Amino acid sequence: MPKKPAATDRKKFLAKMREQLGEMKTKLLSEVDSELRAERESNKDEGMDTYDLASEERDREINFILSDRERVKIKQIDDTLGRLEEGTYGVCESCGLEIAEERLRAMPFTRLCRDCQQDEEKEAKSQRRFDDERNTYRKLGSTDADEENP
Repeated sequence: MPKKPAATDRKKFLAKMREQLGEMKTKLLSEVDSELRAERESNKDEGMDTYDLASEERDREINFILSDRERVKIKQIDDTLGRLEEGTYGVCESCGLEIAEERLRAMPFTRLCRDCQQDEEKEAKSQRRFDDERNTYRKLGSTDADEENP
């Protein structure tokens, strides 16, 4: 019997990724909902002293940061689901080649293949180095100017 075409395997893989992303989103939304409910319940407590209020405020700030991360993750999931619907998921936005399934399993939100991601990271590192050197030069230059013009 002939082997199934690779395209069929890829379609199955993409369907599985769609399902996993949907489950991730449902789980995240459920967690956010339960955190909000718990916060509303804790706000009903009266008669708290200053330390309790400070502790509660700190907890609220931490929860805000966490929920911010969760919102970012939900947006990433929505963007990824959109690319799945458009048929562009799993295709490198830089070179146009298919992204390896292993990479997509490990990093389901990725938009770049491994090689293009490495190139982008090298470029970013080089740019940071250039910016650091330029800032160091400016600091040295301003120090010299300051000393010359008291």
